[in-house]
Amino acid sequence: MVDSFLRYISYEKRYSKHTVTSYENDLSQFQEFTSIQFQVTNLAEATQLMVRSWVLSLMDQGTSPRTVNRKIATLRSFYKYLLKRDEIKKDPTSKIKSLKTQKELPSFADEADFSAFLDRANYPNGFEGKRDQVILELLYGTGIRLAELLQLSDHDIDFNQSAIKVLGKRNKERIVPLSVSLKKLLKEYIDDKNHGFSSDQKATLIVNKNGGKAYPMLVYRVVKKYLNQISSLDKKSPHALRHTFATHLLNKGADLNAVKDLLGHSSLAATQVYTHNSLDKLKSVFDQAHPKA
Repeated sequence: MVDSFLRYISYEKRYSKHTVTSYENDLSQFQEFTSIQFQVTNLAEATQLMVRSWVLSLMDQGTSPRTVNRKIATLRSFYKYLLKRDEIKKDPTSKIKSLKTQKELPSFADEADFSAFLDRANYPNGFEGKRDQVILELLYGTGIRLAELLQLSDHDIDFNQSAIKVLGKRNKERIVPLSVSLKKLLKEYIDDKNHGFSSDQKATLIVNKNGGKAYPMLVYRVVKKYLNQISSLDKKSPHALRHTFATHLLNKGADLNAVKDLLGHSSLAATQVYTHNSLDKLKSVFDQAHPKA
């Protein structure tokens, strides 16, 4: 039952491996809880009381409301699936409410600080220094996600059209434009990569020092190493560069729908979180410029 659900979200819903693993862990934790507390191992027999008790136990353990809500969402998806397959007659999560959470605004770098950082960033000589620069410039220059960056191949870059093809969540493709400077940097980097490694190592865009495919922790380390120089950035992560990309575009007057498409968001609601930061900028301009402010 759980296995068929995991296959369903993997192959039909096309959820990422990371998401599927999270769902699997959540369901395993819930099953362990019902087994110990209620002697119920079959999740189809779970009741609203069991779900509520699990939520309360997670809260007692100090689990954050955001994490608890994610686990509730996992159970909702699972029992919705069982209802559709007539495995159950009643959804035990139907009356379970999500916890209230404090809205967390995206962490982004101040535009002046980030521009100064890009101008003075001291990358080491050689291939690794060039690769580090490509990682940072691509994440900030296109707003792509970490997983999307790692999936890029040389063939995804269209130098004639100054754009890259990005494979986003649920295998949705989008085209993101490249700036003149980023296109030049990518050409130099790919030339260096192709001269330094064998032909079977050339397909993947971002590689490690030995020419193998880069992995998430490598990118995290690279990003953190250089972003430590920026005081206005609270979180030094690849996703912070995505937030910075979106915020800077909106601060410059970019259309919200255009930013939504560039980020690969499925709905405008996901993009609107960045408007708060842009609103602060507009208020500042208003206060400085309006005669009645």
